[in-house]
Amino acid sequence: MSWVKDSGVYTAFQTALRLVYPPRCTLCGTQVESEFGLCGPCWRDTPFISGLCCDACGVPLPGDDAGTSEFCDDCLTIARPWSKGRAALIYRDNGRNLVLALKHGDRHDIVRPAALWMANAARPLVDDQMIVAPVPLHWTRIIRRRFNQSALLARGVARKLDLSWCPDLLVRPKRTRPLDGLGRDARFETLQGMIEPHRRRRQHMVGRSVLLVDDVMTSGATLSAAAQACFRGGAADVRVVTLARAAKDA
Repeated sequence: MSWVKDSGVYTAFQTALRLVYPPRCTLCGTQVESEFGLCGPCWRDTPFISGLCCDACGVPLPGDDAGTSEFCDDCLTIARPWSKGRAALIYRDNGRNLVLALKHGDRHDIVRPAALWMANAARPLVDDQMIVAPVPLHWTRIIRRRFNQSALLARGVARKLDLSWCPDLLVRPKRTRPLDGLGRDARFETLQGMIEPHRRRRQHMVGRSVLLVDDVMTSGATLSAAAQACFRGGAADVRVVTLARAAKDA
């Protein structure tokens, strides 16, 4: 392939391809300058998280970042088994639209920009020995959906951060009922002990930090079950990053 690039044929082919199929906004389809991006209005209306945020879940907080750890009300009242967490977006408006399009609309093109946003949010959490792992799905849900959106995001985040990753570091041996409509306590009770370290993969996390990846955090019950599984598998620390974080008052 190198001779094609060196001869300029590759560049000419890419230029021709752009003329036929110009880059489109990931959300609205408007023509944009670069692939896998957002147009100006969609970027403006997408609730990216910046500035001061909760050190455990990434939800935005009022005030200025003074360099000290601050926590939201939920993370002050709910024990989080992981040490730090971040999110790229607030789960509303375009943030919600992106999550749902990826999760239920087979919009795999969203993974590329989403992984970049998540990697940027997660950079303060990274250490050299870290391994990236997705929150697992039960095999019946993977068959129905045909993919695990968290695994796609985890692979993209690992590549952006130049970290190793394992798509099945954790498993979900039993299928649980859907969490939609359940209260906070019921969510935690439903998922207690329902995620386990993979028996043939657990050696990859022994003595290392694990960066858990999921698409959205609401109560944190799923991430809590996954983080506890990591510690049972021998992880030294667990941190989390999500594409979006549900917020009571954004």
